[in-house]
Amino acid sequence: MSETLDVGVEGAGARVDRWLAERLPALSRARAKRLAEEGLVRVNGRRVRKSHRLEAGDVVVLEVALDALDARAVPDPDLPLSVLLEDADLVVVDKAAGVPSHPLRAGERGTVANALLARYPEMAGVGYSDREPGLVHRLDVDTSGALLAARGAEAFERLRAALRAGRVDKRYVALVEGVVVAPRVVDVPIANRPGDQGRVRVCEDARDAERLHARAAMTEVLATTQVGAGSLVEVRAHTATRHQVRAHLAALGHPLVGDVAYGGPVLPGLARHFLHASVIAFEHPRTGAAIEVRAPMPAELAAALDRLRDGAALTADPSRPGGG
Repeated sequence: MSETLDVGVEGAGARVDRWLAERLPALSRARAKRLAEEGLVRVNGRRVRKSHRLEAGDVVVLEVALDALDARAVPDPDLPLSVLLEDADLVVVDKAAGVPSHPLRAGERGTVANALLARYPEMAGVGYSDREPGLVHRLDVDTSGALLAARGAEAFERLRAALRAGRVDKRYVALVEGVVVAPRVVDVPIANRPGDQGRVRVCEDARDAERLHARAAMTEVLATTQVGAGSLVEVRAHTATRHQVRAHLAALGHPLVGDVAYGGPVLPGLARHFLHASVIAFEHPRTGAAIEVRAPMPAELAAALDRLRDGAALTADPSRPGGG
């Protein structure tokens, strides 16, 4: 769903992020900036940067429904939290697959953000927006593992700055199709796909990257072990771009097992994609101490590896869209 807005004479010359925040009471300036950075703002059909200047008669399309902008997280004490580390400044939880990081609709429950707010009410008002209190980064719904949140505004700002500067070490384990060569680095920008909000596009052509306002994305393949017809790989995400590990591995010709959206094969008995945020390491925002937190591999992923070692076959889903 999307929202379409017409720019009048009074909007001529305004920055698109400021104009959106003024037109939509549910949208803060910070949120408007972030939506533009994520490629979710179009002017006259073209994706634009947050600093784009509007002209009278422009048509602005926000590729987010208004009810999503109103999606303020509410406490949900019924959702269990698996806490890996907590102190007065931060918490690292082990997110289960199938649980969203934050709500997308007003009143939605059952997300990590809801559970965090119930356990740590001081997180209210901390973070990128009211729907993701405390969260320093996000994990896809079907990705499990270590997720970092801040308990106060000062800790959040320091951790956010560290994330943007590449000083938060995020490592994943993934089971992919084929035999992977490691070590190697994929340093290719990623953009949202026009008309397809469920996937992103790896922009190897510089002209595509410019046209689609792609974001920088770097993924490092650290190590690999062959398992049956697949490879178990350890990767490091140097940036925090949406779907970057999934899309980069697919672009290499090695999509995640179970990730049908990016052309991945199916392993019988595995009802999710095989991607787990195994390690997160960073400097403590107050003390500067080195912190490293590990999330154990979920039982369903360990069982999938055992089946593959025992000779289970990877099969293609005939309905899957193309990867990349």
